[in-house]
Amino acid sequence: MRIRPFPLFLSSLVLVAATVRAQAPSGLPFQDPRLPLPLRVDDLVTRMTLKEKVSQMQNHARAIPRLGVPAYDWWNEALHGVARNGIATVFPQAIGMAATWNPDLIRDEADIIATEARAKHHEAVRNNQHGIYQGLTFWSPNINIFRDPRWGRGQETYGEDPFLTSRIAVAFVRGLQGNDPRYLKVIATPKHYAVHSGPEPARHMFDARPGRRDLYETYLPAFEACITEAGAWSIMGAYNRLEGEACCASSLLLGRILRDAWKFPGYVVSDCGAINDMVAGHTIAANPMEASVMAVKAGCDLTCGNEYESLVEAVQRGLITERDIDVSLHRLMEARFRLGMFDPAESVRYARIPFSANDAPQHDALARRVARESMVLLKNSGNILPLGKDGGPIAVIGPNADELSVLLGNYNGTPSHPVTVLQGIRTHVGPGVTVLFARGCALVEGLPADTASADEALAIAKEARVIVAVMGIAPALEGEEMPVDLKGFAGGDRTDLALPETQQSLLRLLVALGKPLILVVMNGSALALNWEHQNIPAILEAWYPGQQGGNAVADVLFGDYNPAGRLPVTFYKSVDDLPSFDNYAMEGRTYRYFRGEPLFPFGFGLSYTRFEYKKIALSKSVARPGETVRVRATVKNSGGTAGEEVVQVYVRPVESHVPEPIRSLKGFQRAAFKKGETRTIEIPLAVSSFRRFDEASGRYVVDPGNYEIQVGASSSDIRGTAVVRVRK
Repeated sequence: MRIRPFPLFLSSLVLVAATVRAQAPSGLPFQDPRLPLPLRVDDLVTRMTLKEKVSQMQNHARAIPRLGVPAYDWWNEALHGVARNGIATVFPQAIGMAATWNPDLIRDEADIIATEARAKHHEAVRNNQHGIYQGLTFWSPNINIFRDPRWGRGQETYGEDPFLTSRIAVAFVRGLQGNDPRYLKVIATPKHYAVHSGPEPARHMFDARPGRRDLYETYLPAFEACITEAGAWSIMGAYNRLEGEACCASSLLLGRILRDAWKFPGYVVSDCGAINDMVAGHTIAANPMEASVMAVKAGCDLTCGNEYESLVEAVQRGLITERDIDVSLHRLMEARFRLGMFDPAESVRYARIPFSANDAPQHDALARRVARESMVLLKNSGNILPLGKDGGPIAVIGPNADELSVLLGNYNGTPSHPVTVLQGIRTHVGPGVTVLFARGCALVEGLPADTASADEALAIAKEARVIVAVMGIAPALEGEEMPVDLKGFAGGDRTDLALPETQQSLLRLLVALGKPLILVVMNGSALALNWEHQNIPAILEAWYPGQQGGNAVADVLFGDYNPAGRLPVTFYKSVDDLPSFDNYAMEGRTYRYFRGEPLFPFGFGLSYTRFEYKKIALSKSVARPGETVRVRATVKNSGGTAGEEVVQVYVRPVESHVPEPIRSLKGFQRAAFKKGETRTIEIPLAVSSFRRFDEASGRYVVDPGNYEIQVGASSSDIRGTAVVRVRK
């Protein structure tokens, strides 16, 4: 659903306003829900003093008592659940959400997040609380492209591919903002616009220079989809510069692309302190006043910070006009009106959501479903999985086995009843089966207070019939600009893709025992599991799986759920496979441009059953831009159990006069199959999605010619192809 803006100052509305005003109850015109929205916004803005206007352009907007405008803090977070505001349902971290390859499911998740957000907000208002993390404007989702696995914030994203990111992001934004024809449920804020993905320690000063084709073909499509398809009402500018311009004062990003090309009607907010970074980090402004003027004139309406306090003096000195201020004020106030903040609660259906809707049992159930669907089975040699629930003891070993933080990731809420992997396994085993536990090792070398003993782990492992090793990394090691300096980790980013040596050493000892061993890894970014892949029979990728993560892992281990998650990122063998971290050109990165052999490819994931692709067909062999080609794949579940397959469609131009990606994802569908069932999966493929950015003309083009349509189970497992010819 996309709510279009009402044009401001239309004279045709004046007569309507006068008629309604004559019948209006006592009060100011902006308080009358029967008036057209543009007139209500304009009425409110024109009643404010300059100082009052500027006070509304900072994340903590002060109250205006004489107008009955309450204080409001624009800063709230909902990356994978309402965050930093007490008890709330915690879903899998964003990278796990992407691993579901299920946009419809993620839309349902986002709808629940918005329900809990409304429940919390209105309870706060009833208690006269208007602070940070209590509002309805959420700085989510993070849709930056996870171009390099070393980036610590990659866990917050939907992976490395612009198409998959777009589909998950559009679903998430639509779920958050709701489907009411008049009111937004909450406001989504895709971030960080644009070309922002580390290194973390340099984010306040670096200048990203990806090249125009990479900018338009990789870094911008998800933002474009969120604005033009999903109708996101806000967007957050990034800390960095892009081609010399600060993102929060970029004429290219905020002007020519966002407003002119995408017709964005909403408001732009800076990342926190990003306006000051123009002074201290990028040194392109002499002081906060100059930076604030540059940002507002470029189209950044709201600052996370207090830099815009200087705008009052800037107007007085003639550096910016009050009319410029008014442009931002109209956008900001329109957002609050669209949230129903100036209307009676009984007329806003979202305002009637009770506080009891928060943390509801059905929300917990959906958290478990999303976690289940996010699980990616990377290896299952000899069909060691699923495990039987009966028999001798099970040894659960590892620093992540009974650790709460690895369920939650970052930007998280507080779950009421979180389930760790150890707890999940204990509740799944049959009567009389003993589950033994030992941490066995520190998460990483250099953590001072960890006294875990490998001897204790080996002792219980020798007693067990099977060993489940729960390893990985943790949000304490990878994340946003962190004071971390440990082997393999620096400043929130990673310097090595392998498991920490402490964990590798313990795994070698466990493998030497010769017992059945399953490795469960919990992490927010790709791991170089080379030795583990060669020596351990089963590996399950669990990400940071949310409050029901332990049950979801156990569901997969014991066969209560057949895994069907797929990797949203490439798992490389080493950092040696990667270009320099601060190089934003895409060549050599992700499945689209990486020429080497990955450890596990983008789109990969195993099942407890097998799928055969019998036939690939197209609805037409010749098409034009603006048309849709339907790709049909006949798929059979030829294994011994029901399961799900993610059918993936990639496109490659057969002949091209310019460099092109190896292949690009353009369609997919997650589908359930009964045992032995054969189905024809139909996936629409928009010919316009074959576009590339033409640097000479400065626009997207779809070149005429032949395009190979590749259908498969991953980016490296193509099961069939067909060719469509595109004509002008």
